[in-house]
Amino acid sequence: MSQTRALSFATRAVHAGREELSDLGVHALPIDLSSTYPLPDLDEGGRSLEAQAMGGQPIGSSVYQRLHNPTVARFEGALAQLEGADEAVAFASGMAAFTAILLAAKQKGGHVVAVRPLYGGSDHLLASGLLGLEVTWAEPGQIQAAIRKDTSLVIVETPANPTLKLVDLAAIVAEAGSVPVMVDSTFATPVLQKPLDLGASIVLHSATKFLGGHGDVLAGVVATNAFWASEIRKIRVITGANLHPLSAYLLHRGLPTLKVRVEAAQAGAIFLADKLANHPAVTSVHYPGLTGSKLVGTQMKGPGSILAFELKGGFEAASVLMKEVTLMTPAVSLGSVDSLIQHPAALTHRVVDPKAKAEHGIDEGLIRLSVGLEEPSDLWADLEAALVKAMAAVASSAGAR
Repeated sequence: MSQTRALSFATRAVHAGREELSDLGVHALPIDLSSTYPLPDLDEGGRSLEAQAMGGQPIGSSVYQRLHNPTVARFEGALAQLEGADEAVAFASGMAAFTAILLAAKQKGGHVVAVRPLYGGSDHLLASGLLGLEVTWAEPGQIQAAIRKDTSLVIVETPANPTLKLVDLAAIVAEAGSVPVMVDSTFATPVLQKPLDLGASIVLHSATKFLGGHGDVLAGVVATNAFWASEIRKIRVITGANLHPLSAYLLHRGLPTLKVRVEAAQAGAIFLADKLANHPAVTSVHYPGLTGSKLVGTQMKGPGSILAFELKGGFEAASVLMKEVTLMTPAVSLGSVDSLIQHPAALTHRVVDPKAKAEHGIDEGLIRLSVGLEEPSDLWADLEAALVKAMAAVASSAGAR
């Protein structure tokens, strides 16, 4: 995409990673499913294997799919362009990507600082001690005090899962000083937020979510500078957590519609958040578009398409609501073309320390909703009917007592 002027995000999303297709004589993205590759020269093959095992790029032959695959590399190049990163490294899942980041950071120091709330799986991995890292949990404003000589990474997620809490990334980077900051930007996508532009060193996406967008891919991807990309790629080679080329193809095929999907779903979320905020069964709505945060319109281009709300009837009301919706799919995950609704305390954040859940508002009445591409008024009719039934069930239960 050689141009004399900067291209818009929408245009880059359509063309990124496709630069070599004309030379290959194809229009649609090709899929290379090879598990192994011919070695026309033994010495060159050996050098290529060694270069890739050390986190570099192939020299001639890719040698073996665990080391490199052209289809995966095209998706990585496209995502790097959209994030404004030097490189991207794709993985078989978001948790595989997060694990590789932590293992790469551990080589620089055995201590990390993390800000809650995080995705439940991320929180669980950090709290488990499985990787041998010591974790200090800190609030924004406390990070500088929490940093030690062996601190190798500061970890934040914004918007946060599941409460949609926003973290001021420029302020976090300033607090962290020379310590690199990793941002889980899954909820925002590069459509709404560019953490690298704000000084972060590493951006993490569960590509399963918005980047895939259709509920049929499991993947993770890291966008970062050349140094961290090499360190993280080295971990991927050793652990074998590489992304399958068919998944990479589906992810790359979906990038041209990413902006359209995110913005359409965001419009639906704005509509539903306003309706929920005025419903008598709802005690509060967690949505960046309602908080008046200065970060919406600056750090984030828009409030996004994920929201959470709390029900008066607690777990009982939440359980009934989940059963009664018909258009919304009761399921974990998010960012799909269809709307997904789930209960964080019982599902995605079930394994998080109970005290941490209580401190960060992940209570029994909290529901998380990922708004899809359905007509917003249809979604509201579905949700409103389910809310009525949930409140009726709670009232009936209370009367029976």
